[in-house]
Amino acid sequence: MEMCFNPKPFEPVRMEFHIARLFIGQDIRGTYKGYKDLKQAYQITILANDRLFPDETFLHNFEYYDPVKQVSLKGRCRIITLELAKLESIAEKPVVEMNNPERWAVYFEYLTDRKKRGKINELVKLEEGIAMASGVLMTMSRDELERYRIMREEKTELDYISYMADARDQGLEEGRAEGRAEGCEEIARNALIKGFSLEIVQDITGLDINTLKAIQAGVR
Repeated sequence: MEMCFNPKPFEPVRMEFHIARLFIGQDIRGTYKGYKDLKQAYQITILANDRLFPDETFLHNFEYYDPVKQVSLKGRCRIITLELAKLESIAEKPVVEMNNPERWAVYFEYLTDRKKRGKINELVKLEEGIAMASGVLMTMSRDELERYRIMREEKTELDYISYMADARDQGLEEGRAEGRAEGCEEIARNALIKGFSLEIVQDITGLDINTLKAIQAGVR
């Protein structure tokens, strides 16, 4: 589960990438283990600010299926998205009239909103799962927090690389030769400031290593 404030154009394929990594990260190589022992994997993305899909539905549940015949693969991977920007009217409903997904979405959207504190308290009292989630937030161990921090850092690095690659590709399509070079150098400068290695920045920008070393020397 993660919070995404401003989804980029590559957000859908990014979610596919991370659900795949989560699913294949299970170890089934032990004795008497096989594919049947794989557990369901869920990638739950809470979209906080911007909308990702054009419809007015705040909850989407994706799985592998044949789009022509409408036949599900019945696999064990699910991508679930909650678009909090579509919750304004739902938040005005009485808690007892909300369905389970609506309650969870309102909880995530207004958890820190003091004006909605009464509604959040109602949700905690009425929904056992939300009460458990609130308890977990208060009692997470240092090891769990450290593991979460490492995962977030890894995702942040991958997100940044993807964003820079998209920016480079757009520059290559729209700019002239001189402009493209300047754009790639600016991308390289920003990436080096953030601490990315020369090898990674070279993959992102396509600039030669001597140019990158010169840029690196200038940002130190």
